[in-house]
Order: sequence, then structure tokens, then C-alpha cells
Amino acid sequence: MTISKNLMLATAIATVAGLVAALEVRAAADKVAFPAEYAKGVVYMTLDRPENKQVRDYMTSQAAVDAAKKGAALPDGTVVIVVQYAAQLDAQGNPAKDANGRMIKTSNIVGYNVMEKRAGWGTDYPESKRNGEWEYRVFRADKTANDGANLNGCFMCHKPQAEQDYVFSYDKMKVAAK
Repeated sequence: MTISKNLMLATAIATVAGLVAALEVRAAADKVAFPAEYAKGVVYMTLDRPENKQVRDYMTSQAAVDAAKKGAALPDGTVVIVVQYAAQLDAQGNPAKDANGRMIKTSNIVGYNVMEKRAGWGTDYPESKRNGEWEYRVFRADKTANDGANLNGCFMCHKPQAEQDYVFSYDKMKVAAK
């Protein structure tokens, strides 16, 4: 009976800890507002995503691009936004491609992924999770927050990129045109 009680207690503690961690991430994500001026940014990379029939534009500010070109950390206030477009489909439902073999994006925006860097952000996270001063948020096509998105995945995926200021596409910013 004691083993059973210990198992139940351990399960309850793990559940509460998981809920606290989820609430912690959700509360921190509330810091990130939809970047209304995102279209004024620099598109520094475009990726074809055939597995979900999307073309994604990666955008940031010219100041972030300039910092990356110098090999410096991205400045406080940097916003990186991934705009997800539906790809044009052929008659068989496969992504259509242009003469260069790239998928053709439509004007239909499917959603947005945003990461934002602000001084002091990240201090509430344990070192095992913290991504410098970055926070993450996912928005739907109508620019409302998708509170069901798994932001823990963002933290864990970007964590190994510490040498590139936690940004996978940091090197792509270095070669972005003005």
C-alpha cells in the first residue's frame, strides 16, 4: 500500500510541476505581441516546406541583419517572424514549382511564428531551458495568438543554437541584402 501511495504522490507532483511549467511558458509568451510592422522588415530567407505545403518567409529588422553581418548578438528589441504561406497546388494536390524548382507561394497566409528578444526576458526560466532573452509565440492567420501552440518545443529546439544567439537562421541574416 505504501508503494501505491508513493506512486500516486509522485504522479501528482509530476503533474503539478508540468502544469506550472506550461503556465510559466504561457505567461511569458504573453509578453510577445503580434508585430504589426513586420512587413517593413527584411526578408532574409525563404524556405519551401513540402511536408505541409507551405512557403515560409523569414523576416527581421535591418538592425538585426546589420548585427549578424558583424557577427554580433542581435540587438534588444529584435523580432524574427516566420510568415507561413500556403503553396500553390497542382491538379494532383502537390505543391506547384517555378522554373527554378522552388515552390510557388500564394497570398494566403496560414500563420506566423514569432520570436522576440528583450532585456530581462528569460530570467524566469531555469538555465536548462533559457534561451538568452528570447520569448516565442505563435499566431494564427488572423493575427490572434494560438495559445494551444507548444512553446516548450521552441525553447528546446533553439537551445542548442546559443552560439548563434539562439537563432537557427543567424548565418542567413549575414548574407541578407540591404
